[in-house]
Order: sequence, then structure tokens, then C-alpha cells
Amino acid sequence: MNGVALTLVLIAAVVHAIWNLAAKQVGDGGARFVFLYYTVSAVIFGPIAVVQLCLTGPQWTVLAIWLLAAVGTAVLHVGYGIVLQRGYAVGDLSVVYPLARGTGPLLSVLVAVLFLHEHPGWSGLLGAFLVISGVLVISSGKPTHADPTRRRAGVFYGLLTGAFIAAYTLWDAHSVTALGIPPIAYFGAGSVFQSLLMAPSVLRDRASVASLWRRHRRQILTVGLLSPVGYLFVLYALRLAPVSLVAPARELSIVLGGLAAWRLLGEAQAARRLIGSLVVLAGIAAIAVA
Repeated sequence: MNGVALTLVLIAAVVHAIWNLAAKQVGDGGARFVFLYYTVSAVIFGPIAVVQLCLTGPQWTVLAIWLLAAVGTAVLHVGYGIVLQRGYAVGDLSVVYPLARGTGPLLSVLVAVLFLHEHPGWSGLLGAFLVISGVLVISSGKPTHADPTRRRAGVFYGLLTGAFIAAYTLWDAHSVTALGIPPIAYFGAGSVFQSLLMAPSVLRDRASVASLWRRHRRQILTVGLLSPVGYLFVLYALRLAPVSLVAPARELSIVLGGLAAWRLLGEAQAARRLIGSLVVLAGIAAIAVA
């Protein structure tokens, strides 16, 4: 894997773990929290996107294609957020989360290899398999409910969330490579559309949104800034390396988040987290030499 691309993905993983720790402090913010940090991202990166588009000066037809691509990523990201939150509501996190994080990169790799004709090599494929396996080890656990209906719902929404992860990963890779959209302009425009898409439903209860902002302003600002910064590193990495390598490599963030949850938040099952982390690191090493 390209050394610069791997470095970008590793930095993105660290940033991703940091903002997820901030998000965890919010608790049950739900769609209101997602809308608020999307809006923060839009306020910060929207103007930057406009400036870059003006400097780039694409033709109107090209600009229209770029904006449609940004709308597409906004729809997929909002769909991902809605499905994930629904999964947490009707299923166990210990079922939904590992399936989502494991299925997403797995589907991304399969589509990239089978339909986009990428050739990551045996080392890359082995690395992807190890990363996905390690993620499942780290994030799996005994469900807190024995209700089979709840477990089936968790499996369904976990797999559906993973499909959305794969969809926006592949869509974004196509947008910044084949369409040549500058990543900052792409993400900035996407953030604006994400906020606009969520606004009608979320703002029906403005008092609740305002209350969440007052109580968790620091966390919302942290996620609104660091979430796009981390994903921008991923978008730039996708310009330098195939999605079949980038998609699994970015799951290193799950290792960092899991270890931080154990050391900083006192969460249990340290042995499982450490074993899974070693498997992921082995996978990252295999991807690095692919």
C-alpha cells in the first residue's frame, strides 16, 4: 500500500477514535446530536468548499455533476445514521456494532475486487480478512437481551448499516477519483446537504435540540470538527490507494477506540480487546506491504 496513503489512514484512525470518545460522552443524543454536529461541520467546511469551487472554476456541467455527487454522499450518510440509530433502538449494541463495522469493509473489498477490478494481491486480501476478523473480536460480546426477536432485529440492522458503510465508501471513492472532485469541496458540500436533509424532522422539537446544545456544546463542536477532518484524510487516501485496502485499514480506529474505552472509561473484557487488537495490527501490517 502507498506509504502516504497508509499514513493518512492511520492519522484518520486516531482522529476517529478521539471524536468517538467525545460522542460517547453525549449518551442518547440520537438524531438531534447527529444533526448538530453535521451543522457544525457545514458551518466550518461549507464556506471552504465554496472558496475551493470558485478557485477551481469547473464548468457548469462539471459543477452540476459534483453537486449531485455531494447530494448522493449526503443521502447515504444520513441513511447510515438513521439505520444505525434504529438498530440501537431495537437491538443490542453488542450485535449491531460489530456486524456494521465488520460488514462495511468486507462488502467494500468484495465490490472493489469483483466489480471495480481492483487487485490488492494476496497480502492485501489477507490483511483485509485479518482486520475484519479482529474488529469482530474486539466489538463482539454477549447480548444483554435473550429475546430472539431483538437479536434478529440487531442482526438485520447491523447488516443493513454495514451495507450503507460500504455504499458511501465506494460512492466517495468514485467521486474523489473517477470524477476528480476535490475532497474538501466534496465533503463541505456534503455536510451542508446532510444538515439540510435532517433539519425538517429534527427541528420539530427545537427546545430539545437547544437543550442538547447547551448541555453538550463542547462535545458537539469536537465531533463537528474532528469527524470531517478524519474523513478528509480517508478521502485523500482513496486518491492514492485502492478502496479494497483503504476501507479495512481505517478500521484501526476500532482498536484505538476499544483500548481507550478500556483504559479511560473502565470498560471490561480487556483480554478480548487486546487479542482483537493484535489481529487487526497483523492485518494492517499485511496491508502495508501489499
